[in-house]
Amino acid sequence: MQSIKYAAPTSVEDAVAVLAEYNDKARVLAGGTDLIVQVREWGRDVDVFVDAKDIPELMTLEMDSSKGLTLGAAVPCHQIYNNDAVNKAYPGLIDAVSMIGGTAIQGRASVGGNLCNSGPAGDSIPPLIIYSAVCNVAGPNGTRQIKVEDFCTGPGRNCLEDNEILVSLSLPAPAKSSGAHYLRFIPRNEMDIAVVDAGANITLDGDSVSEARIALGAVAPTPLYLEDAGDAIIGKPATEDTFKEAASVCREAATPITDMRGTVEYRKHMSGIMAMRALRGALTRARGGDLNAH
Repeated sequence: MQSIKYAAPTSVEDAVAVLAEYNDKARVLAGGTDLIVQVREWGRDVDVFVDAKDIPELMTLEMDSSKGLTLGAAVPCHQIYNNDAVNKAYPGLIDAVSMIGGTAIQGRASVGGNLCNSGPAGDSIPPLIIYSAVCNVAGPNGTRQIKVEDFCTGPGRNCLEDNEILVSLSLPAPAKSSGAHYLRFIPRNEMDIAVVDAGANITLDGDSVSEARIALGAVAPTPLYLEDAGDAIIGKPATEDTFKEAASVCREAATPITDMRGTVEYRKHMSGIMAMRALRGALTRARGGDLNAH
């Protein structure tokens, strides 16, 4: 049985020091819902867990109407979706955190942990991308910021350097007349990993799209920020025909593999469909509508 040490630092500096002491044999425990399973199945060789739950900066959840949201990397999902201000301002993020695992998982799992796990199908990553989130990182050489769309570098890999830690995420305040939506397609309720997931965030100027950000997950080695898809609809009326242009770009940009979740052809086709659905939901919210209304 593998013997693992446990550290519970109370500051970012102490956490970085522990990471430096154990180097690549230390792993930050932001929630542990992925990491503990990986270690148990010998997918990761770990000597020490560095628990982030006692570090104030990693447990921060601060909402400012003008500056936006500061989300600590270890804040569990249930605290996010139970925050009324965050619910109102970032419904696309709420879409994701409310579907990561079940209730028990949401009591531990964090958006920061999900991002650092860097899975191509990570539910929280497309919403972070469409909200223009920025990663606040600390390490032996100081602090730096990384756009979320640049964070993941491959399946299970990211651009964190040796002994660096993700401290928090900064999401700018949503623009007026904007709306965002995230959703995923799974073949059955019991299967949590998306075949395709998509997020869209649009801002309206009257009946036209003035800003747009679109992201896809599970159809490439990393979650995709489809800048060209967003650019294709800016300045155009927010209609089905306009959204089809963006969906076409998304479909062409997707580079999925054939696996147990579907064929390349099927998943490329679904990329366009999911982008359309995300855009429709974003439009409904940008116009003040409720996606849960019947």
